[in-house]
Amino acid sequence: MDGDKAFDAIVIGGGIIGFSCGYYLSREGKRVLVLEKGEPGCGASGSCDDMILFQSKKPGVLLEMTFLSRNLYRTLEAELDMKVEFQNLGGMILIENEAHLAIMEDFVARQRACGLSVEMLDRREALRRQPCAGPSIVASTYCPDDSQANPFKVMAAFRAAGERKGMRLRKRAAVTATRALPGGGWEVATETERYRADLVVNAAGAWAAQLAAQIGLELPIVPRRGQILVTEAVGLPGETNVWSSEYIVSKLRPDMAGRDERSRRLGLGFAFSRTWHGNYLIGSTRENVGFDKRTTGEALDAVAAKAVELFPILGQVHVVRSFSGLRPACVDGKCILGESPRHPGYFIAAGHEGDGIALAPVTGKFLADLVCGRRTELDLTELHPGRFIDAKVA
Repeated sequence: MDGDKAFDAIVIGGGIIGFSCGYYLSREGKRVLVLEKGEPGCGASGSCDDMILFQSKKPGVLLEMTFLSRNLYRTLEAELDMKVEFQNLGGMILIENEAHLAIMEDFVARQRACGLSVEMLDRREALRRQPCAGPSIVASTYCPDDSQANPFKVMAAFRAAGERKGMRLRKRAAVTATRALPGGGWEVATETERYRADLVVNAAGAWAAQLAAQIGLELPIVPRRGQILVTEAVGLPGETNVWSSEYIVSKLRPDMAGRDERSRRLGLGFAFSRTWHGNYLIGSTRENVGFDKRTTGEALDAVAAKAVELFPILGQVHVVRSFSGLRPACVDGKCILGESPRHPGYFIAAGHEGDGIALAPVTGKFLADLVCGRRTELDLTELHPGRFIDAKVA
């Protein structure tokens, strides 16, 4: 096989996770090929919000990874030589009822014990920081660490920096087959070409399970649709980005998810973030509808109604567009990061759901550490793909 078809590593998936993995592998001197079935960012990376959110994380490895990833973001623009619109506005979770208040007080106490700078605010202080919030607010949390970055620019920066180090990209190259070679290494086929590499990285997002099935590996990753509204650029007062306690409580206590049948079915939760250019992203839903990526009037009406309920002033703000994307959701709420115990040289970096932006830098860095045989800064046992294989065998 000629030099244009042989690589040290093939990364399947040209989104923010795939390009991060490709960049950090290229930084190690690996000859890397990224295969993308469509255009870069055509999956979740091109249809998501922009948050590096700490307050949604339970104490544990994902929270610890978010700290490391945020620290990487702080130096990423200098390292990659490209603006990624990283900003640190902080975040508040608005609490609307006493039942949520008790749950959030306990959750905040556990996060504080793990070193997160987060606190409870009474109603008066919450409204001082968010003067446009409506009368239903009873309290709030506040965390100065919650940050954000432009996913398109992060993805472009990882891609450009990787390509400067020799990383190659093939667009519109859907992978049709993956097989282990008898002498070691892997062959990856598209409709028109065959490539060979010492290792493969499955970073295919919502399609990661379909790719893994090519080698007989079952991954419990499914698509979860999220629909988002985008407003015109406006100068609303308010110190931080905002979420509703409904979004957090639904993750902590699924039995309390949604106030009505429609909210439960749509997985409705309020997220409100101001972009670098002054537009607001308002979301979102968490819908189990397979690979249906369409926006729906029902969901967008529900998102808009919730937004106006929490911030009545939004009833006077124009929505300029809407979009939806498929988040790669893993059954246990944690991403998968590591080498398949039954398929040497086959690595998985997928299942991040809504944390792809937050965890992209640290995921790529840790993936490169694993490939190079180095100990990662954190214990990744909880994220190892073997957790599903071992459970199935047992």
